Amino acid sequence: MAVLIKEHGVDKMNTQNKLLIDQTALVTGAGSGMGKASALALAHAGARLCLFDIDEKNAEKVKTVIEENGGEAFVSKVDLADDKQVQQAMKETEQRYGTLDIVFANAGINGVLAPIEDLTSTDWEKTMQTNLQGTFHTVKYAISLMKESGGSIIITSSVNGNRVFSNLGMAAYSTSKAGQVAFGKMAALELAQYGIRVNIICPGAFETNIGENTKTTDALQKIKIPVNYPTGDQPLEHKPGKPEQIADLVLFLASNQSKHITGTELYIDGAESLL
Repeated sequence: MAVLIKEHGVDKMNTQNKLLIDQTALVTGAGSGMGKASALALAHAGARLCLFDIDEKNAEKVKTVIEENGGEAFVSKVDLADDKQVQQAMKETEQRYGTLDIVFANAGINGVLAPIEDLTSTDWEKTMQTNLQGTFHTVKYAISLMKESGGSIIITSSVNGNRVFSNLGMAAYSTSKAGQVAFGKMAALELAQYGIRVNIICPGAFETNIGENTKTTDALQKIKIPVNYPTGDQPLEHKPGKPEQIADLVLFLASNQSKHITGTELYIDGAESLL
């Protein structure tokens, strides 16, 4: 299920590949990285796009690419940690499209990386508000637009906090990502009565822009993990994945090809977290 839309030199859309024709998809963090690649893939499959991002300029660029290739999209500048902003953006979605079929709750930050004793409450709260509370707000206010017809919700978590606990200074990030998995499973059970599926993807290392909102501290050097790791050749060559690989998985989970999958976390990391 290749993603054919590219930022430059986009291939023409083929109607036989439009798995999501006449559906409406919402993507948070749509202006860059995995959100951008997934928004383009969903548009290529025939969906109308709602592009939510705190960086309106980047989201507008994605909108332009979609429209230049015959798609439909609108942009809403929204801080997902702000309850009222999310409510307003969802109202705008309802006014434009009436219903919502797909939600990719993707936006997130690494936040501040620091030892627990040096991590401030403010930095902890910012990571939780953006990653965990932002996901809660997105899902909460999407439900009323999805209840009548059902649909698919996909949440971006991480291998961190679920399979990996060795990345130093990521206590807040990992906790928020573990929380997203638990929240997604609770939501899957609760929303099944409406025909709404909820799944969680757990990426490893990917080429994205998340590093731009990452801050490390000198105190990070204080953390010592008492483990001797093996040296020598690794069994696999590990390179960061491409956002388009995430988009392929999102497209699968958004479509009826995954109609019997819900309440499930899917790891997409090239076996990185198994080493």
